[in-house]
Amino acid sequence: MISVDDLPAVNAVLNATSGLLLVAGYIAIRKRRVPLHRALVLSALGTSVLFLAGYLFYHYHAGTTRFTGVGLARTIYFIVLASHTILAMIIVPLVIVTLFFALWKRYDRHRRIARWTFPLWLYVSVTGIVVYLMLYQLYPAA
Repeated sequence: MISVDDLPAVNAVLNATSGLLLVAGYIAIRKRRVPLHRALVLSALGTSVLFLAGYLFYHYHAGTTRFTGVGLARTIYFIVLASHTILAMIIVPLVIVTLFFALWKRYDRHRRIARWTFPLWLYVSVTGIVVYLMLYQLYPAA
């Protein structure tokens, strides 16, 4: 049974999984394997939705977790957190628009926006893992 205290680690795994699926989807489309690309990107979307649900559930029940690091580590943490948070808000509508263009077979527009969506979504996934590692593993609250 997963407890609320386990959710940050589960969410980090979901972020990592989403990132790996995105990279695999990118490789698949570069090899013109469209059905595989579609399946991988939709799987990345699914893991991202599960992450968001777990994240919201965790913070509803556990509240906020204070970062205990000091000095340079604190500066790095808040720079990563700020960029992650801002881009996480931006990526949601980008993913939706990118997905709709693909579903409506507007592949020219899909490709154009996916050039922005892919690296930003990947950045959000990777920095989510960095935030988890810094907050819960490297500098855990007492």
